[in-house]
Amino acid sequence: MLFGGNFLPGYLIPVVRAYTPGIMFAPLALLVALAAAAWLLFGWLKRHHPRHAAKVMAGLGAGLLLLAGTFLVLTGKLSGLAAIGAGLWIWLQRALKAHAVWKSLRGLGQRAEPPPRSSSGPPMNAGGMSLEEAREILGIDAKADAAAIKAAHRRLMEANHPDRGGSTWIAARLNQARDRLLS
Repeated sequence: MLFGGNFLPGYLIPVVRAYTPGIMFAPLALLVALAAAAWLLFGWLKRHHPRHAAKVMAGLGAGLLLLAGTFLVLTGKLSGLAAIGAGLWIWLQRALKAHAVWKSLRGLGQRAEPPPRSSSGPPMNAGGMSLEEAREILGIDAKADAAAIKAAHRRLMEANHPDRGGSTWIAARLNQARDRLLS
């Protein structure tokens, strides 16, 4: 209770309530701020690589979970041990991933020569996209001519162009696939 008997004497409560009308607007201001933050986050997520966006969303989710746990502990609605455990679980997962990366990088400087490349994979150009991958991205078969490639690219770009709410990463992949097939 915000204006309970623990903080103020009973005779001062009506006086304090009369001079604090802004308290009634606090939930509304919080709701507007959360809506604006969600709108900005959605706009940011549309412009970035899906893997990076997933990492950001996981971090935001972990932060919100920790914030909610802290709030519940401070208000006495959740035992402190449960909130600490939830926060530590997230950091434990990150530590395990970091340890796996550290183990893979530990032997990196010991190798004298790079491993031989196998030629069993599909041929790639300098950009790193194979012909099969380019055809799969554009949704065309191996017998498609230049007109079919351009039509498929145009159709997909209309749906995924960054100016129309699409991702810049997807648009770049579509352009790379078109260039690979037309070269």
